[in-house]
Amino acid sequence: ALAQSNDNPVYYIQYAHARACSIMRKLNEQALEWTEEDGIAQLGSLNEESEKALLRRLDRFPELLVQATEKSEPHAIANYLRELAGDFHSWYNAHKMLVEDKPLRDARLALSQAVRQVIANGLGLLGVSAPESM
Repeated sequence: ALAQSNDNPVYYIQYAHARACSIMRKLNEQALEWTEEDGIAQLGSLNEESEKALLRRLDRFPELLVQATEKSEPHAIANYLRELAGDFHSWYNAHKMLVEDKPLRDARLALSQAVRQVIANGLGLLGVSAPESM
């Protein structure tokens, strides 16, 4: 449980959150502008299958929370977060986030921040921290 590696599911999920936070730090370091509204407006720019898969997984979160609550199954939240983190890590490793194409960059930043928020919310429900850096 104390291992700081991908073999530890808590670390793996927390690392996905920290990665999403690091994208925003890099954005600020490069003095690029972004707003959530711009990102949401450009979500149609996301054409990669990995991006669509992330959007579908994010869409499942509210329903999953209802089911986990009704059935008293907090492990369902943990399993979902592990899967979301896996999808995010794969996407992050395959695609550059801060691309020159502003609409695509805005959309990818919005997707990254949506993943960050869902992970933070899910970890919070489980009583686990969501560090901004690791």
